[in-house]
Amino acid sequence: MVFSPLAGIATALLLVTPYTPNIATFESTPGCLTDNFYGTHGGWSIFHVTPTCLETSSIKGLSIQSVALLPDLANGERQLIWLQESAIDSSLITPEYEAEVLGFFRWLGEDGYSIGGGQQLSDHQYLLSSADEPGVELHLLDLWPGRSYGLIAVEPRLAPSIEALLPRYWKPYILPKQPASFRPVPKPAIEHVKNLLKTVRFDPVVSSLVNGISLNQMRDDIRWLTGEDGKSGIISRHSFAEGSRVAANWLKERFEETGATCELKTFMTGFAPNVACKYSASVDTTSTVLISGHYDSRGSFGSQRAPGGNDDGSGTVALLGIARAIARSGLTFRSNVELLAFAGEEQGLYGSKAYAREMREKDANITLMIQADMLGYHAPGEPPQLGLPMYIGTAEVAQLVSSMSAIYSPELTVGYTAACCSDHQSFHEQGYASTQVFERAGSIADPMYHNSGDLSERPGYDLSQIRSIAKVQFATLLHAAGFDLPGDEDLN
Repeated sequence: MVFSPLAGIATALLLVTPYTPNIATFESTPGCLTDNFYGTHGGWSIFHVTPTCLETSSIKGLSIQSVALLPDLANGERQLIWLQESAIDSSLITPEYEAEVLGFFRWLGEDGYSIGGGQQLSDHQYLLSSADEPGVELHLLDLWPGRSYGLIAVEPRLAPSIEALLPRYWKPYILPKQPASFRPVPKPAIEHVKNLLKTVRFDPVVSSLVNGISLNQMRDDIRWLTGEDGKSGIISRHSFAEGSRVAANWLKERFEETGATCELKTFMTGFAPNVACKYSASVDTTSTVLISGHYDSRGSFGSQRAPGGNDDGSGTVALLGIARAIARSGLTFRSNVELLAFAGEEQGLYGSKAYAREMREKDANITLMIQADMLGYHAPGEPPQLGLPMYIGTAEVAQLVSSMSAIYSPELTVGYTAACCSDHQSFHEQGYASTQVFERAGSIADPMYHNSGDLSERPGYDLSQIRSIAKVQFATLLHAAGFDLPGDEDLN
């Protein structure tokens, strides 16, 4: 174990360690950690820990290559936020971007919150304040150039807008207000997925249904959401923008046209709502299969334009494509099926965290969850791909998705991605079996990632790849939920 020298000057500490099975597995982690878990964020697990806990033999015996200890500044006046650079391809690390990151660190270390000098409190902590906004403070912990991650503590009112201050490829992850007990995916839930894996085989009916997803309709849908068709008037789908409200209402209407029952669910003042839609089961069951994307977007710094054609208009139109195929077929599901278009993803998974937390409080029986985020970019010279999460998610669900891809979208090269983390994390940390589908078996390569140029009509944007991944998501849904077609209730 490698401890920070800060361990000797604080009574309330945060233990930060890379996500590994031995630290995140309930059976092998000491109780003084598993009962004080802040979650896994951007590939790092964070725990509240006391000096007494550090002295236990089980902590000292943990086999961890790298551990940091930081003072825990969380209280009623501070919100902890983990900041991390996304896993990006080397082609995106340009001199312009490097200057942007260095400028961000310079701003943190020298300029304060907006203007004024930052007061250095220790080697790893700064107090940043604004002369124009007395009382606005941002504490910086263990974050500096050369590292791609760090932790800050801000006034809660600043937390939702912190993403606007970050370099383009950085993302915020909001920590809970209080640590909680680590919640693993229960063994029966994993066994359920394993049983689904045992019954995977080609089904000509499923093949026909998934091939009913219309590429032309997806093209129309994405051009409406990005504003490229000139009809929607949407400039931005940022969670705070008016365009996100326009998109939410439009999505609700489109999903309802397919026979779903939908609701706009507000989760926080100022944010666009989640669009929650449901197809009720044809039998009496609480079992629910959930598929999702996020419809909010993020643009270039200083620009009002945030079209989000790939991130995550691609996952959103995949959902719409699946819903329209459901409607055309007239099928009914044997499990409840929910389609969710989340908002607040770019600010720190706010929308999905609220929904997943609500589902856990209701003890909802969500048997499978798949998030679609960034499906559309196809790097030059590479085959169409499907990326599954390397870190956060349920391995058995990823294996199920991979098996479905081999059968129904064999044109996709399947592999793992370090790109992390989307709305599936909110469900995984609540103990639900979940995974994500992504556009590449590797790091993020889309040059328009978090950019105002994230349109559908540009080189590399591949609607055929989006459709191929949507077919996989739909096939997995059909297999997991079970279905019947009109007049043939014993089809399966």
